[in-house]
Parts: sequence; structure tokens; C-alpha cells
Amino acid sequence: MSDIYTPPKVWSWDKHSGGKFAAINRPIAGATHDKALPVGQHPFQLYSLGTPNGVKVTIMFEELLALGHSDAEYDAWLINIEAGAQFSSGFVEVNPNSKIPALVDRRGAEPVRIFESGAMLMYLAEAFNEFLPTTVPERSECLSWLFWQMGSTPFLGGGFGHFYAYAPEKYEYPINRFAMEVKRQLDVLDQTLATREYLAGDSYSIADMATHPWYGTLVSGSLYSAQEFLDVASYSNVIRWAEQIQARPAVQRGLRVNRVWGDKSRQLAARHNASDLDN
Repeated sequence: MSDIYTPPKVWSWDKHSGGKFAAINRPIAGATHDKALPVGQHPFQLYSLGTPNGVKVTIMFEELLALGHSDAEYDAWLINIEAGAQFSSGFVEVNPNSKIPALVDRRGAEPVRIFESGAMLMYLAEAFNEFLPTTVPERSECLSWLFWQMGSTPFLGGGFGHFYAYAPEKYEYPINRFAMEVKRQLDVLDQTLATREYLAGDSYSIADMATHPWYGTLVSGSLYSAQEFLDVASYSNVIRWAEQIQARPAVQRGLRVNRVWGDKSRQLAARHNASDLDN
């Protein structure tokens, strides 16, 4: 019996393959059931889970609130992706791609939907005039790194992370292929952070908020348990940057929101008031 996979002429969906997250992915878009999303009292309604993409946005909200922007108050509702909540009619209406997070701005006469975490960071930065430089070249540098993260992370999460940590078996080729990509990405970050304090320069920005939940948690050992395999200790500048951001109170608060695994003291399934995070 050969171990070599020969692709069929036409791909078909095998619902039972795909590893740990097979049940939450499907090759078709749209809702599987009718269910409206809950709406709380605050101007912003976030529907999410405490994954790296989710906490980018909760960190941004907590940073804005820390600066005194009371109109950045938000409700953060838990979306249980393992139960298929991302395929409800209400969620699909906000994010047709059925991926967390999804955000609704209810400050105006009509609600505004925003999907894709990078778009949310940019939307909020422009709405409150914070964490996005207004001068060139600082602004272009910040946006370049923001979109670098959005384009690069699928190699880390959907590529390396899936095959290293979640696939039903360990496959040498994809693990090696994606490890090479992630190592290059870490080296890009390390060389950049050797010359500046933050990704876009001297100031903390949405580029850091977008990148830290992925690459910062990777080098800290909180993502995929791959720090030894990837020799993350060799990226000293990334580690310095990650520790610096991790120490921010707003980051620590944002990392807890919609988190329902791990240390109980770091979990908060839903957030509706600032006091929810004070316990």
C-alpha cells in the first residue's frame, strides 16, 4: 500500500478529515441556522473568541478606554465556533466569511458592520484618531506592517500551526515547509526590531496590536508549544518587543476577553462592563 496521495480529478468534501478543527470548517458560505446576535448597551458590539485574531480587537478597545475614550465602550459576546455559532444567520449578516471576530458600530442612525480584524483596528484607529500615525512616512510604515501581519499569519496559523499542532498526523513536508516560512517571518521581525522600539518606529501602534497576539505569543511559548522547535530564543529583539507589549495593562485585560480555556483566572467568557475585568 502506497503512502503517496494522488489527488482525484475533482475534489470532494470529506467531513471526517481535517484534524481538530474539521467540524468548524466547510467549503460553502452562508448560514446553517437562523439565530439573531445579541445586542448590549454599548456603542460597539463585538462577536468573538479569545484567539489571536479576536484579542487584537479587545486589546484595541482596552487601549482606547485606557486613554479616556468612554465612547469606545463595548460588549464582547462569546462566539462558540466549535458549536457552529459563526454559521448563524445573525453572524453571517455581519461577517459573510463566518470567521471571528465580527464587529458592529451602533453609534450612528444605522449600524455599521466591520469584518476582518485588521479592518477593525484601522476603523477604530481612524474613528478615535489613536494608534495610527497621521504623518508620512510613519503612517505608511504602520499600514505596511499591519497588512504584512494579515498576509503573513496564514502561514503561521493555517499552515505551521495546523500541521504542527492540530493535524491528525505529523507530516514532514508541510511542517518543514511552513516552519521555514515562519522562521523567515520571525527573522524579518527580529531584524526590524533591532533598529526600532516598535514595528512602525518609536510609537506603539495598531501594527503592534495586530502582530503581538500571533508572533509575540509564539515566542513566549503560549502558541503551539513550538518555541524549542522553532528556536524562538534566537530572536532576542522579538522577545524584547513581546515582553514590552505584554506588560501593558490594556493588553493584559484584552487578552482575557472571550477566553474560555486555560488558567481560570485569565478567563472571561463575555465582557459587558469594565468591572468585568477587575476581578
